[in-house]
Amino acid sequence: MITLIIISVLPIVLLYLGLYKAQKALLPVTIVGLLAALAAAVMQWNTNAMPIYHGMMLFNNFSVAFSVISIVSTILILLLSKGYFEKISNHIAEYYAIILFSLAGIIVMVSYHNLTMLFIGIEIMSVSLYILAGIRKSDFASNEAALKYFLMGAFSTGFLLFGITLIYGASGSFDLDVIRDWVVTHPRNIDPLFYTGIMLIIVGLCFKVGAAPFHFWTPDVYEGAPSLITLFMSTVVKVAGFAAFLRLFSACFSSIADFWTPVLLVITIITLFIGNITALYQQSFKRMMAFSSISHAGYLLFAIVALGAGSANSIFVYATAYSIASIIAFGGLILVRQQSGSDNFEGFNGLAKNNPFLALVLTISMLSLAGIPLTAGFIGKFFMFSGALAHYNVWLVIIAVVNAIISIFYYFRIIIAMYFRSAERAEVEVPAYYKFVLGFSAIVTIVIGVYPALISTLI
Repeated sequence: MITLIIISVLPIVLLYLGLYKAQKALLPVTIVGLLAALAAAVMQWNTNAMPIYHGMMLFNNFSVAFSVISIVSTILILLLSKGYFEKISNHIAEYYAIILFSLAGIIVMVSYHNLTMLFIGIEIMSVSLYILAGIRKSDFASNEAALKYFLMGAFSTGFLLFGITLIYGASGSFDLDVIRDWVVTHPRNIDPLFYTGIMLIIVGLCFKVGAAPFHFWTPDVYEGAPSLITLFMSTVVKVAGFAAFLRLFSACFSSIADFWTPVLLVITIITLFIGNITALYQQSFKRMMAFSSISHAGYLLFAIVALGAGSANSIFVYATAYSIASIIAFGGLILVRQQSGSDNFEGFNGLAKNNPFLALVLTISMLSLAGIPLTAGFIGKFFMFSGALAHYNVWLVIIAVVNAIISIFYYFRIIIAMYFRSAERAEVEVPAYYKFVLGFSAIVTIVIGVYPALISTLI
Protein backbone atom coordinates (compact mmCIF):
# COMPACT_ATOMS: atom_id res chain seq x y z
CA MET A 1 0.00 0.00 0.00
CA ILE A 2 2.96 2.31 0.63
CA THR A 3 3.85 1.99 -3.06
CA LEU A 4 0.42 3.22 -4.11
CA ILE A 5 0.53 6.08 -1.60
CA ILE A 6 3.93 7.29 -2.85
CA ILE A 7 2.86 7.17 -6.51
CA SER A 8 -0.40 9.00 -5.67
CA VAL A 9 1.28 11.78 -3.67
CA LEU A 10 4.24 12.26 -6.04
CA PRO A 11 2.17 13.91 -8.84
CA ILE A 12 0.86 16.50 -6.40
CA VAL A 13 4.43 17.33 -5.38
CA LEU A 14 5.36 17.70 -9.06
CA LEU A 15 2.44 20.05 -9.69
CA TYR A 16 3.64 22.30 -6.87
CA LEU A 17 7.18 22.23 -8.30
CA GLY A 18 5.74 23.27 -11.63
CA LEU A 19 3.77 26.05 -9.97
CA TYR A 20 6.98 27.47 -8.51
CA LYS A 21 8.84 27.09 -11.84
CA ALA A 22 11.27 24.43 -10.54
CA GLN A 23 11.43 22.81 -13.98
CA LYS A 24 14.87 21.29 -13.59
CA ALA A 25 13.81 19.44 -10.45
CA LEU A 26 10.82 17.69 -12.05
CA LEU A 27 12.56 14.70 -13.63
CA PRO A 28 15.01 14.03 -10.74
CA VAL A 29 12.20 14.23 -8.16
CA THR A 30 10.05 11.92 -10.29
CA ILE A 31 12.81 9.33 -10.63
CA VAL A 32 13.68 9.45 -6.92
CA GLY A 33 10.01 9.11 -5.99
CA LEU A 34 9.55 6.13 -8.30
CA LEU A 35 12.68 4.49 -6.89
CA ALA A 36 11.20 4.92 -3.41
CA ALA A 37 7.94 3.35 -4.61
CA LEU A 38 9.95 0.52 -6.19
CA ALA A 39 11.79 -0.12 -2.92
CA ALA A 40 8.50 -0.12 -1.01
CA ALA A 41 7.08 -2.70 -3.45
CA VAL A 42 10.11 -4.98 -3.20
CA MET A 43 9.91 -4.88 0.62
CA GLN A 44 6.45 -6.48 0.40
CA TRP A 45 7.82 -9.60 -1.30
CA ASN A 46 7.02 -12.85 0.54
CA THR A 47 5.16 -11.12 3.37
CA ASN A 48 2.20 -13.55 3.39
CA ALA A 49 -0.10 -10.71 2.38
CA MET A 50 -3.80 -10.81 3.13
CA PRO A 51 -6.63 -8.70 1.64
CA ILE A 52 -6.86 -5.28 3.29
CA TYR A 53 -9.48 -2.54 3.60
CA HIS A 54 -12.39 -4.98 3.83
CA GLY A 55 -11.01 -7.12 1.03
CA MET A 56 -10.57 -4.29 -1.45
CA MET A 57 -6.83 -4.72 -2.17
CA LEU A 58 -4.31 -7.56 -2.02
CA PHE A 59 -0.58 -6.82 -2.25
CA ASN A 60 0.79 -10.34 -2.65
CA ASN A 61 3.76 -11.55 -4.73
CA PHE A 62 1.66 -11.36 -7.90
CA SER A 63 0.92 -7.65 -7.43
CA VAL A 64 4.47 -6.93 -6.27
CA ALA A 65 6.01 -8.53 -9.37
CA PHE A 66 3.78 -6.65 -11.81
CA SER A 67 4.12 -3.42 -9.83
CA VAL A 68 7.90 -3.73 -10.08
CA ILE A 69 7.95 -4.26 -13.84
CA SER A 70 5.47 -1.38 -14.29
CA ILE A 71 7.53 1.00 -12.16
CA VAL A 72 10.86 0.01 -13.72
CA SER A 73 9.43 0.43 -17.23
CA THR A 74 8.03 3.84 -16.28
CA ILE A 75 11.41 4.94 -14.93
CA LEU A 76 13.16 3.94 -18.16
CA ILE A 77 10.50 5.67 -20.26
CA LEU A 78 10.71 8.87 -18.22
CA LEU A 79 14.50 8.90 -18.52
CA LEU A 80 13.90 9.19 -22.27
CA SER A 81 11.63 12.19 -21.66
CA LYS A 82 14.40 14.66 -20.84
CA GLY A 83 13.85 17.53 -23.24
CA TYR A 84 10.92 15.73 -24.90
CA PHE A 85 7.94 17.45 -23.26
CA GLU A 86 9.67 20.85 -23.40
CA LYS A 87 9.19 20.74 -27.18
CA ILE A 88 5.45 20.42 -26.71
CA SER A 89 4.76 22.93 -23.92
CA ASN A 90 6.35 24.92 -21.13
CA HIS A 91 4.01 23.33 -18.57
CA ILE A 92 5.78 19.98 -18.34
CA ALA A 93 4.89 19.29 -14.70
CA GLU A 94 1.38 18.38 -15.79
CA TYR A 95 2.70 15.70 -18.18
CA TYR A 96 4.74 13.99 -15.49
CA ALA A 97 1.84 14.23 -13.05
CA ILE A 98 -0.66 12.69 -15.47
CA ILE A 99 1.71 9.81 -16.27
CA LEU A 100 2.08 9.11 -12.56
CA PHE A 101 -1.67 9.29 -11.99
CA SER A 102 -2.02 6.71 -14.75
CA LEU A 103 0.63 4.59 -13.01
CA ALA A 104 -1.36 4.83 -9.76
CA GLY A 105 -4.36 3.37 -11.58
CA ILE A 106 -2.12 0.62 -12.92
CA ILE A 107 -0.94 -0.30 -9.42
CA VAL A 108 -4.60 -0.61 -8.40
CA MET A 109 -5.27 -2.79 -11.45
CA VAL A 110 -2.59 -5.32 -10.51
CA SER A 111 -3.49 -5.30 -6.80
CA TYR A 112 -7.30 -5.34 -6.68
CA HIS A 113 -9.27 -7.95 -4.72
CA ASN A 114 -12.67 -6.46 -5.44
CA LEU A 115 -14.29 -5.75 -8.80
CA THR A 116 -15.03 -2.16 -7.81
CA MET A 117 -11.30 -1.54 -7.39
CA LEU A 118 -10.65 -3.12 -10.80
CA PHE A 119 -13.08 -0.66 -12.36
CA ILE A 120 -11.63 2.30 -10.43
CA GLY A 121 -8.07 1.35 -11.39
CA ILE A 122 -8.97 1.05 -15.08
CA GLU A 123 -10.75 4.40 -15.06
CA ILE A 124 -7.89 6.22 -13.31
CA MET A 125 -5.49 4.80 -15.88
CA SER A 126 -7.77 5.39 -18.88
CA VAL A 127 -8.76 9.00 -18.12
CA SER A 128 -5.08 9.90 -17.80
CA LEU A 129 -4.32 8.23 -21.13
CA TYR A 130 -7.15 10.08 -22.89
CA ILE A 131 -5.39 13.30 -21.95
CA LEU A 132 -1.86 12.11 -22.72
CA ALA A 133 -2.81 10.91 -26.21
CA GLY A 134 -3.84 14.46 -27.16
CA ILE A 135 -1.13 16.53 -25.51
CA ARG A 136 0.06 17.90 -28.88
CA LYS A 137 -2.67 20.53 -29.04
CA SER A 138 -1.71 21.78 -32.49
CA ASP A 139 -1.36 18.27 -33.96
CA PHE A 140 -4.55 17.04 -35.64
CA ALA A 141 -3.44 13.37 -35.47
CA SER A 142 -2.85 13.66 -31.73
CA ASN A 143 -6.24 15.28 -31.15
CA GLU A 144 -7.93 12.63 -33.29
CA ALA A 145 -6.15 9.88 -31.35
CA ALA A 146 -7.33 11.28 -28.02
CA LEU A 147 -10.93 11.65 -29.22
CA LYS A 148 -11.04 8.17 -30.76
CA TYR A 149 -9.51 6.59 -27.65
CA PHE A 150 -11.94 8.46 -25.42
CA LEU A 151 -15.05 7.50 -27.38
CA MET A 152 -14.15 3.86 -27.89
CA GLY A 153 -12.76 3.61 -24.36
CA ALA A 154 -16.01 4.88 -22.94
CA PHE A 155 -17.88 2.35 -25.06
CA SER A 156 -15.74 -0.54 -23.79
CA THR A 157 -16.09 0.68 -20.22
CA GLY A 158 -19.85 0.23 -20.59
CA PHE A 159 -19.32 -3.44 -21.46
CA LEU A 160 -16.97 -3.90 -18.51
CA LEU A 161 -19.26 -2.14 -16.03
CA PHE A 162 -22.35 -4.00 -17.19
CA GLY A 163 -20.44 -7.29 -16.95
CA ILE A 164 -19.36 -6.51 -13.39
CA THR A 165 -22.96 -5.60 -12.55
CA LEU A 166 -24.25 -8.96 -13.82
CA ILE A 167 -21.57 -10.83 -11.87
CA TYR A 168 -22.66 -8.97 -8.74
CA GLY A 169 -26.34 -9.62 -9.47
CA ALA A 170 -25.74 -13.36 -9.69
CA SER A 171 -23.20 -13.87 -6.90
CA GLY A 172 -24.20 -11.03 -4.57
CA SER A 173 -20.65 -9.73 -4.13
CA PHE A 174 -17.79 -7.87 -5.78
CA ASP A 175 -15.19 -9.75 -3.68
CA LEU A 176 -13.08 -12.19 -5.69
CA ASP A 177 -13.09 -14.88 -2.99
CA VAL A 178 -16.86 -14.72 -2.58
CA ILE A 179 -17.39 -14.91 -6.35
CA ARG A 180 -15.05 -17.90 -6.59
CA ASP A 181 -16.84 -19.70 -3.74
CA TRP A 182 -20.22 -18.99 -5.35
CA VAL A 183 -19.04 -20.50 -8.64
CA VAL A 184 -17.64 -23.57 -6.89
CA THR A 185 -20.84 -24.18 -4.90
CA HIS A 186 -23.10 -23.74 -7.95
CA PRO A 187 -21.35 -25.83 -10.62
CA ARG A 188 -24.58 -26.84 -12.37
CA ASN A 189 -26.91 -24.07 -11.31
CA ILE A 190 -25.16 -20.92 -12.47
CA ASP A 191 -27.40 -18.05 -13.49
CA PRO A 192 -27.24 -17.38 -17.28
CA LEU A 193 -26.71 -13.70 -16.43
CA PHE A 194 -23.45 -14.72 -14.74
CA TYR A 195 -22.20 -16.22 -17.99
CA THR A 196 -23.33 -13.10 -19.83
CA GLY A 197 -21.35 -11.02 -17.34
CA ILE A 198 -18.20 -13.03 -18.08
CA MET A 199 -18.60 -12.44 -21.82
CA LEU A 200 -19.08 -8.70 -21.34
CA ILE A 201 -16.00 -8.52 -19.11
CA ILE A 202 -13.99 -10.33 -21.79
CA VAL A 203 -15.08 -7.70 -24.33
CA GLY A 204 -14.13 -4.84 -21.99
CA LEU A 205 -10.74 -6.27 -21.06
CA CYS A 206 -9.87 -7.32 -24.62
CA PHE A 207 -10.41 -3.71 -25.68
CA LYS A 208 -8.05 -2.48 -22.95
CA VAL A 209 -5.26 -4.86 -24.01
CA GLY A 210 -5.78 -4.28 -27.75
CA ALA A 211 -6.90 -7.80 -28.69
CA ALA A 212 -8.85 -8.41 -31.92
CA PRO A 213 -11.58 -7.88 -32.93
CA PHE A 214 -11.63 -5.04 -30.37
CA HIS A 215 -8.34 -3.57 -31.61
CA PHE A 216 -9.64 -0.91 -34.02
CA TRP A 217 -8.49 1.97 -31.85
CA THR A 218 -4.94 0.71 -31.48
CA PRO A 219 -3.21 1.62 -34.81
CA ASP A 220 -4.63 5.16 -35.05
CA VAL A 221 -4.16 5.98 -31.37
CA TYR A 222 -0.64 4.57 -31.28
CA GLU A 223 0.27 6.48 -34.45
CA GLY A 224 -1.36 9.77 -33.44
CA ALA A 225 -0.16 9.94 -29.84
CA PRO A 226 3.35 11.27 -29.12
CA SER A 227 5.90 8.45 -29.38
CA LEU A 228 6.76 8.51 -25.68
CA ILE A 229 3.08 8.17 -24.76
CA THR A 230 2.65 5.40 -27.32
CA LEU A 231 5.56 3.60 -25.64
CA PHE A 232 3.91 3.94 -22.23
CA MET A 233 0.60 2.66 -23.59
CA SER A 234 2.12 -0.30 -25.42
CA THR A 235 4.21 -1.49 -22.46
CA VAL A 236 3.13 -0.47 -18.96
CA VAL A 237 -0.58 -0.20 -19.79
CA LYS A 238 -0.70 -3.48 -21.72
CA VAL A 239 1.15 -5.36 -18.95
CA ALA A 240 -1.28 -4.04 -16.34
CA GLY A 241 -4.25 -5.01 -18.49
CA PHE A 242 -3.11 -8.61 -18.76
CA ALA A 243 -2.23 -8.80 -15.07
CA ALA A 244 -5.76 -7.63 -14.21
CA PHE A 245 -7.24 -10.04 -16.79
CA LEU A 246 -5.34 -13.01 -15.36
CA ARG A 247 -6.04 -12.13 -11.74
CA LEU A 248 -9.79 -12.10 -12.28
CA PHE A 249 -10.06 -15.25 -14.38
CA SER A 250 -7.63 -17.34 -12.35
CA ALA A 251 -9.17 -16.29 -9.03
CA CYS A 252 -12.86 -16.54 -9.94
CA PHE A 253 -13.57 -18.37 -13.17
CA SER A 254 -11.01 -21.18 -13.41
CA SER A 255 -13.55 -23.84 -12.39
CA ILE A 256 -15.79 -22.95 -15.36
CA ALA A 257 -12.99 -22.51 -17.89
CA ASP A 258 -14.75 -24.86 -20.31
CA PHE A 259 -17.32 -22.10 -20.88
CA TRP A 260 -15.10 -19.12 -21.65
CA THR A 261 -11.91 -20.79 -22.96
CA PRO A 262 -13.31 -21.43 -26.50
CA VAL A 263 -14.22 -17.75 -26.79
CA LEU A 264 -10.73 -16.62 -25.78
CA LEU A 265 -9.22 -19.25 -28.05
CA VAL A 266 -10.97 -17.74 -31.08
CA ILE A 267 -9.98 -14.22 -29.99
CA THR A 268 -6.35 -15.36 -29.60
CA ILE A 269 -6.17 -16.83 -33.10
CA ILE A 270 -7.84 -13.79 -34.71
CA THR A 271 -5.53 -11.46 -32.80
CA LEU A 272 -2.39 -13.28 -33.94
CA PHE A 273 -3.32 -13.28 -37.63
CA ILE A 274 -4.67 -9.72 -37.76
CA GLY A 275 -1.69 -8.31 -35.87
CA ASN A 276 1.04 -10.08 -37.83
CA ILE A 277 -0.42 -10.05 -41.33
CA THR A 278 -1.42 -6.37 -41.16
CA ALA A 279 2.01 -5.42 -39.79
CA LEU A 280 3.58 -6.86 -42.96
CA TYR A 281 2.02 -4.13 -45.11
CA GLN A 282 2.95 -1.10 -43.01
CA GLN A 283 5.43 1.50 -44.24
CA SER A 284 5.54 3.38 -40.94
CA PHE A 285 7.68 1.95 -38.15
CA LYS A 286 5.32 3.33 -35.52
CA ARG A 287 2.25 1.84 -37.16
CA MET A 288 4.08 -1.46 -37.60
CA MET A 289 4.78 -1.48 -33.86
CA ALA A 290 1.09 -0.81 -33.25
CA PHE A 291 0.03 -3.92 -35.15
CA SER A 292 2.95 -5.77 -33.60
CA SER A 293 1.54 -4.94 -30.14
CA ILE A 294 -1.76 -6.49 -31.23
CA SER A 295 0.03 -9.72 -32.15
CA HIS A 296 1.85 -9.73 -28.82
CA ALA A 297 -1.53 -9.42 -27.11
CA GLY A 298 -2.39 -12.68 -28.85
CA TYR A 299 0.68 -14.40 -27.42
CA LEU A 300 -0.07 -13.06 -23.93
CA LEU A 301 -3.60 -14.48 -24.17
CA PHE A 302 -1.98 -17.94 -24.29
CA ALA A 303 -1.46 -17.83 -20.54
CA ILE A 304 -5.17 -17.23 -19.93
CA VAL A 305 -6.39 -19.73 -22.54
CA ALA A 306 -4.08 -22.36 -21.01
CA LEU A 307 -4.88 -21.24 -17.47
CA GLY A 308 -2.75 -22.96 -14.86
CA ALA A 309 -0.32 -22.53 -11.99
CA GLY A 310 2.38 -21.19 -14.33
CA SER A 311 0.22 -18.63 -16.12
CA ALA A 312 1.24 -15.71 -13.91
CA ASN A 313 4.92 -16.44 -14.36
CA SER A 314 4.51 -16.84 -18.13
CA ILE A 315 2.83 -13.45 -18.47
CA PHE A 316 5.43 -11.84 -16.22
CA VAL A 317 8.37 -13.20 -18.25
CA TYR A 318 6.77 -12.36 -21.60
CA ALA A 319 5.67 -8.91 -20.47
CA THR A 320 9.15 -8.14 -19.15
CA ALA A 321 10.79 -9.18 -22.42
CA TYR A 322 8.26 -7.30 -24.54
CA SER A 323 8.44 -4.12 -22.46
CA ILE A 324 12.23 -3.91 -22.51
CA ALA A 325 12.47 -4.56 -26.25
CA SER A 326 9.76 -2.00 -26.98
CA ILE A 327 11.57 0.65 -24.92
CA ILE A 328 14.63 0.18 -27.14
CA ALA A 329 12.54 0.25 -30.32
CA PHE A 330 10.67 3.44 -29.49
CA GLY A 331 13.78 5.09 -28.06
CA GLY A 332 15.52 4.48 -31.38
CA LEU A 333 12.47 5.73 -33.27
CA ILE A 334 12.41 9.00 -31.32
CA LEU A 335 16.07 9.68 -32.16
CA VAL A 336 15.74 8.76 -35.85
CA ARG A 337 12.56 10.79 -36.21
CA GLN A 338 14.21 13.86 -34.67
CA GLN A 339 16.79 13.73 -37.47
CA SER A 340 14.70 12.60 -40.45
CA GLY A 341 11.31 14.04 -39.50
CA SER A 342 9.64 10.79 -40.50
CA ASP A 343 8.92 7.41 -38.92
CA ASN A 344 9.01 5.49 -42.22
CA PHE A 345 11.36 2.54 -42.59
CA GLU A 346 13.51 4.56 -44.98
CA GLY A 347 14.54 6.71 -42.03
CA PHE A 348 16.63 3.80 -40.72
CA ASN A 349 18.56 3.27 -43.97
CA GLY A 350 22.31 3.15 -43.42
CA LEU A 351 22.02 3.77 -39.67
CA ALA A 352 24.67 1.15 -38.82
CA LYS A 353 27.40 3.05 -40.70
CA ASN A 354 27.33 6.21 -38.59
CA ASN A 355 25.60 4.91 -35.44
CA PRO A 356 26.80 1.35 -34.74
CA PHE A 357 25.64 1.47 -31.11
CA LEU A 358 22.12 2.57 -31.98
CA ALA A 359 21.92 -0.01 -34.78
CA LEU A 360 23.14 -2.75 -32.44
CA VAL A 361 20.59 -2.11 -29.68
CA LEU A 362 17.79 -1.79 -32.24
CA THR A 363 18.88 -5.13 -33.72
CA ILE A 364 18.72 -6.75 -30.28
CA SER A 365 15.26 -5.25 -29.82
CA MET A 366 13.96 -6.56 -33.16
CA LEU A 367 15.45 -10.02 -32.54
CA SER A 368 13.80 -10.17 -29.12
CA LEU A 369 10.41 -9.04 -30.43
CA ALA A 370 10.70 -11.70 -33.15
CA GLY A 371 11.49 -14.36 -30.54
CA ILE A 372 14.97 -15.29 -31.77
CA PRO A 373 17.00 -17.53 -29.37
CA LEU A 374 19.39 -15.99 -26.84
CA THR A 375 17.02 -13.07 -26.31
CA ALA A 376 14.37 -12.48 -23.64
CA GLY A 377 11.66 -12.56 -26.31
CA PHE A 378 12.50 -16.18 -27.14
CA ILE A 379 12.19 -17.15 -23.47
CA GLY A 380 8.82 -15.39 -23.26
CA LYS A 381 7.46 -17.26 -26.29
CA PHE A 382 8.92 -20.52 -24.97
CA PHE A 383 6.99 -20.11 -21.72
CA MET A 384 3.77 -19.34 -23.58
CA PHE A 385 4.11 -22.26 -25.97
CA SER A 386 5.06 -24.64 -23.16
CA GLY A 387 1.98 -23.67 -21.18
CA ALA A 388 -0.25 -24.25 -24.20
CA LEU A 389 1.33 -27.63 -24.93
CA ALA A 390 0.83 -28.66 -21.30
CA HIS A 391 -2.92 -28.21 -21.91
CA TYR A 392 -2.72 -30.15 -25.20
CA ASN A 393 -3.38 -27.05 -27.34
CA VAL A 394 -1.04 -28.34 -30.06
CA TRP A 395 -2.89 -26.66 -32.93
CA LEU A 396 -2.78 -23.34 -31.14
CA VAL A 397 0.99 -23.63 -30.80
CA ILE A 398 1.33 -24.50 -34.49
CA ILE A 399 -0.70 -21.41 -35.41
CA ALA A 400 1.45 -19.31 -33.07
CA VAL A 401 4.69 -20.63 -34.59
CA VAL A 402 3.42 -19.78 -38.10
CA ASN A 403 2.64 -16.25 -36.90
CA ALA A 404 6.04 -15.97 -35.23
CA ILE A 405 7.64 -16.80 -38.60
CA ILE A 406 5.52 -14.10 -40.26
CA SER A 407 6.67 -11.56 -37.68
CA ILE A 408 10.32 -12.22 -38.54
CA PHE A 409 9.78 -10.64 -41.94
CA TYR A 410 8.63 -7.24 -40.70
CA TYR A 411 11.02 -7.05 -37.76
CA PHE A 412 13.95 -7.87 -40.03
CA ARG A 413 12.97 -4.99 -42.34
CA ILE A 414 14.52 -2.65 -39.78
CA ILE A 415 17.71 -4.71 -39.52
CA ILE A 416 18.02 -4.88 -43.31
CA ALA A 417 17.46 -1.13 -43.61
CA MET A 418 20.14 -0.35 -41.03
CA TYR A 419 22.85 -2.68 -42.34
CA PHE A 420 22.15 -3.39 -46.01
CA ARG A 421 20.67 -0.18 -47.39
CA SER A 422 22.68 2.96 -47.92
CA ALA A 423 21.61 6.55 -47.48
CA GLU A 424 23.31 9.90 -47.22
CA ARG A 425 22.78 10.82 -43.62
CA ALA A 426 24.51 12.54 -40.74
CA GLU A 427 25.25 10.78 -37.49
CA VAL A 428 22.23 10.60 -35.18
CA GLU A 429 23.02 12.31 -31.89
CA VAL A 430 22.45 9.88 -29.00
CA PRO A 431 22.35 11.69 -25.62
CA ALA A 432 24.00 10.04 -22.62
CA TYR A 433 20.70 9.22 -20.92
CA TYR A 434 19.50 7.50 -24.10
CA LYS A 435 22.70 5.48 -24.21
CA PHE A 436 22.11 4.39 -20.61
CA VAL A 437 18.47 3.36 -21.14
CA LEU A 438 19.05 1.64 -24.48
CA GLY A 439 22.28 -0.03 -23.36
CA PHE A 440 20.78 -1.21 -20.06
CA SER A 441 17.69 -2.57 -21.82
CA ALA A 442 19.77 -4.39 -24.42
CA ILE A 443 21.94 -6.00 -21.75
CA VAL A 444 18.87 -7.12 -19.78
CA THR A 445 17.37 -8.57 -22.97
CA ILE A 446 20.47 -10.70 -23.57
CA VAL A 447 20.96 -11.66 -19.91
CA ILE A 448 17.37 -12.93 -19.58
CA GLY A 449 17.75 -14.77 -22.88
CA VAL A 450 20.91 -16.54 -21.68
CA TYR A 451 19.97 -16.93 -17.98
CA PRO A 452 16.14 -17.10 -17.88
CA ALA A 453 16.23 -18.55 -14.35
CA LEU A 454 16.86 -15.02 -13.08
CA ILE A 455 13.15 -14.19 -13.45
CA SER A 456 11.46 -17.39 -14.64
CA THR A 457 10.50 -18.61 -11.15
CA LEU A 458 9.71 -15.36 -9.37
CA ILE A 459 5.90 -15.71 -9.08
